Amino acid sequence: MFKSPTYGRLHIEQIPDKILTFYLDHTKYDAPVHIIVGTDSQNFDDTKIVSVVAVICEGHGGMFFYEITRRALIRDVRTKLHTETNDSLKVAETLVEIMENDKKYEEMYLNCPIAIHVDAGNSRNGKTRELIPELVGWIRACGYDCSVKPDSFVASTIADRISK
Repeated sequence: MFKSPTYGRLHIEQIPDKILTFYLDHTKYDAPVHIIVGTDSQNFDDTKIVSVVAVICEGHGGMFFYEITRRALIRDVRTKLHTETNDSLKVAETLVEIMENDKKYEEMYLNCPIAIHVDAGNSRNGKTRELIPELVGWIRACGYDCSVKPDSFVASTIADRISK
C-alpha cells in the first residue's frame, strides 16, 4: 500500500491516474514532466525500505507516493543496494505495465519516460562507489535512465527522509 501526502493511502494501480492528472494539469507550462522512482533503506531491528514514485514538472512543483516495507536486517552494503535497486525496478515495471496496457496513458508514457534514482555516490571514500557501474548497467539494461548521487534526489532525499 502506497501513501501520498496529497492523496492518502492508495494501491500502486491507482498511481498512474494521479500522475496522469498531474501531467495534464501541467502541460500548460511547456516544461518537462519527470516520473522518477527511487528507494532507500535504514537499519533498525530490521531493514526499513522506502520506495518513492515522484512526478515533477520542472519549475512548477511535483508530488510523490511512497511505500514502506520491512525485511530481515540487511547489513551488507552490496545486498542493501541490490535490494533497493530491485525494489525500484519492480515499482517501475508495474507502472510501465499499467501505462502500456491503457491508451489513456499513451501521451504521458511517450513524453515522460520513467527514470530510476539510486542512493549511491562517487565520493572517493564512499562505500557505494564501486557498485555504481553494475547498478547503472542493470537499470539501463532494463530500459530506464538512471541517476546517482548527487543527482539522485528521489532516493537520497525523499526516500531517505521517510526511511528514518
